[in-house]
Amino acid sequence: MSILDIIALFIFLSGAFIFINTFYLKLPSSIGLMIMALVLSFLVLIIGNVFPELHLAEHVKEYEFEEVLYQVVLSFMLFSGALNIDFRKLSSQRSSVLILAIVGVLISTIVIGTGVYFMLDAMSIHLEYLYCLVFGALISPTDPIAVTKTIARFNLSKELEIKIAGESLFNDGIAVVLALTLLDIAHAGDDHTLSFFETTYIVVADIGGGIFIGLLLGYIGYRLLKYVDNDAVEVEVLITLALVMAGSQLADFIHVSSKQAAVVMGLVVGNEGKSTHVAGAAGDYVFKFWKLLEETFSAMLFVLIGLEMLVLDLRLDVLAAGFFAVCIVLFGRWTSVFVPIKLMSVKKDFAPNTISVLTWGALRGGLPIALSLSLTDFQGKDVIVTMTYIVVVCSVLYQGLTVPILMRTSHPDSSS
Repeated sequence: MSILDIIALFIFLSGAFIFINTFYLKLPSSIGLMIMALVLSFLVLIIGNVFPELHLAEHVKEYEFEEVLYQVVLSFMLFSGALNIDFRKLSSQRSSVLILAIVGVLISTIVIGTGVYFMLDAMSIHLEYLYCLVFGALISPTDPIAVTKTIARFNLSKELEIKIAGESLFNDGIAVVLALTLLDIAHAGDDHTLSFFETTYIVVADIGGGIFIGLLLGYIGYRLLKYVDNDAVEVEVLITLALVMAGSQLADFIHVSSKQAAVVMGLVVGNEGKSTHVAGAAGDYVFKFWKLLEETFSAMLFVLIGLEMLVLDLRLDVLAAGFFAVCIVLFGRWTSVFVPIKLMSVKKDFAPNTISVLTWGALRGGLPIALSLSLTDFQGKDVIVTMTYIVVVCSVLYQGLTVPILMRTSHPDSSS
């Protein structure tokens, strides 16, 4: 199969998955897509054993998707997520959301990374501590689409709804940038022991440089969108596409975080583009286009991870580690929510059961999958990919199907 055949197949399957889920299963997108991805994996496995020449997963294995996932999919998904963050809607909850996202991701990364490191060590599976932290960071992002669609079905307090939606949108970019920065440090440390100055330089250059590129190109993009008439929707869409792709390439060329740049560009265009004092520089079509693109990529990622798992060199001990990691990730999420909220409770009031809803409602989606598959090769990458897959499956199916029960229990007056 040629690469065009593979892409066409992915798009066809993604479209079929979305159609079946929308009109027949009628489940939240992440849950429906995950169920169909598991069914697809099962069917491909059966067909591949009966007709080896038709083993689709083996054909997919022939191509390296890391570059496409890193350069295109991650940047597009992060830009799209940031594009929908409206600072005005956060209003009085802005500080709570930012603290939950930033401090929460840091706590989650450390707790999950440390827990996984000792768990793998006890199982005699070798994975360097920095790579365990990379896993802790990449598994921390929650799926804003799944979360917002779930909470929309229940009559939650407005403050809690804003916290859930806002935190899930913000933590995507923060977690991805942290994971890639930790990966850079880990790779640099493979060559020689890094000093504190070298580590600090990598962090500051990665994040600071990405923010600068994002602000600069985001402002240029906003000015171009403001200049273009809102009726020229195709020009507006092309401007945003060019912005993300050129910005990511420029950031990578000067060795700063292209993912941080994508997040900042999305924040600038999204907030300035919708600003009332410029009569909306970016038309509604731009936001609808990027929302469609994000959901399409999510569907394609579920197809890809389902096929990738069929060609990994799976070991029983690594599979067992993945299920242990589910508990560690849940504990890490609870800790990352509990600590900031208890500290902020001194001056702020929080709705009852905020911690339990934020913990159990934190579904994992396509972003951790894309990030794990896009990692450059290193000893232990298969362990991270396998654990990511198992955690995402358990999160989407178990948490996703039971979170309505939690919502009804926590808020008896809510209705689905």
